[in-house]
This record gives sequence, C-alpha cells and structure tokens, in this order.
Amino acid sequence: MNDRNTVMIEEISGSQRTRREDLVVHEAAVTLYLNGNELVTMVCSPSHLEELCLGFLYAEGIIRTAGEVSSFAKNEQDGLAWVDTSNPAQPATGFLKRHIASCCGRGRASFYFVNDTGIEPVQSELRVSAGDIIRLLAETEQRGELFASTGGAHGAALSDGKTVLAFFEDVGRHNTLDKLAGWCLMNKISGNGKMLLFSGRVSSEILVKTARLGVPLIVSRSAPTDLALELAGQLNVTVVGFARGQRMNIYTHGHRVI
Repeated sequence: MNDRNTVMIEEISGSQRTRREDLVVHEAAVTLYLNGNELVTMVCSPSHLEELCLGFLYAEGIIRTAGEVSSFAKNEQDGLAWVDTSNPAQPATGFLKRHIASCCGRGRASFYFVNDTGIEPVQSELRVSAGDIIRLLAETEQRGELFASTGGAHGAALSDGKTVLAFFEDVGRHNTLDKLAGWCLMNKISGNGKMLLFSGRVSSEILVKTARLGVPLIVSRSAPTDLALELAGQLNVTVVGFARGQRMNIYTHGHRVI
C-alpha cells in the first residue's frame, strides 16, 4: 500500500499564485483482530503492518516474543489485520485501563500512572558520546524520505550507539516505536544496550514503550512531558530532548551521555 498520495494545491509565494502537484502522507485506519476478536483500530501509515501489529501487541504486554504468534494475515485494501497467538491471549491490565480518545497515530489515548507500568527498571551499561548522538541523528534525518517528501511523518531509529540498525516512519509517532518493537521481535534483537532516536514528543506512553523494549536511552528532537520524566527516573531511562544541531538537553540519568 502506498504511503503517500499526489494532490493538486494552490501555492502562494509573494504576489504569485500557482497550481501544482504536491505529495501528502497517506493516512489509513487498520483494524487489528487478535485471535478472531476485534482489538483496536490504529490510524497509521499502512506500511510494515506485520511489524506494527506485533510491536503493538508487545507494547501492550499481550505477547513477549514473536514465537507466541502462530499466524499473521492482512487485507490492505480493507484495512484489516489478523494475529493469532499460541495461547488465548487477552489484553493486559494496563490496556484495559485506557480510555478511547484522539491521539497522534491512534484511535485511542493512553494514560499511565507512575507506579502502574508493570515494567522493571532498565539495567544497561550503555554509554554514548554527545558527538555520536549528533552524528546518528543526522544519519536518521537523511533516512527520513517520507518526511522529506511530505513533511507529514514521524521517524524512529534503533541504534547500538555506533550505527543505525533499523528505521521506520509513520504518520503517528507511537506507531514508529511499535514498528521498531515488531522488527526487534521478528529479528530477535534485544533493546538492551541500544538507543532510540526519535522525532516526536516524549510522552509517558513513549517512555513506557522505550522501557518495555529494555532500551536505556531515548533521544528526541522534541520535548518530554513531566510524567514521562517521572517515569524515566523510576525506570532508569535516560531522556535527551531538543537534540538539534550541536545542542541537546539531558533530563534524566545523564551518566549515559559522555
């Protein structure tokens, strides 16, 4: 399924008004069925759907490994995806506590209480230089082809501190991390000793997704929220925000940035 579409626009530049073609990011609704039961409808860029669906289930605590998935199927035209698991998995308690609302990349919004994540603090000896962070961010931005062509996509990358291991884009910032999580599951890659390079705001849900993956460091071009930082303090995650050009702000556990 295409992740962008061509539209006609009227562009005003100074006193000139012209009609021309432009690219916009494709936004689609995909309904995920778990073991035959409708689970959630995700608003997303409908590429890498298997990674997205498996990563979402992992982020919600419904599966722990790709081996628990017995089958995956999709119907891109109708926006449907089916995941069957080896056990009759049910949504985790945290999922059931959420309420439906509008959210970037989701037809729902999540609300976390600080002591209600069910995730152990991240243990990692990762150390990354500020220079490597700047270099890796620049490399990630160069990979953002969907954003470059439409201006309407978020991006997220997984790195070992030296190279970019995987990169995904999506209309929703949450979806980019779910796609990374799904990729990690499918390729048996651990988040321990890795870092996330992220384009969007670091909210509490983004921080929980980071910690659930076992990733000790998230770097964003944008800002964190206060609840995300409170969670990061308890879950031993380093949060770096406003990483742009040669500057960055380190909010928590700054010993990992050298």
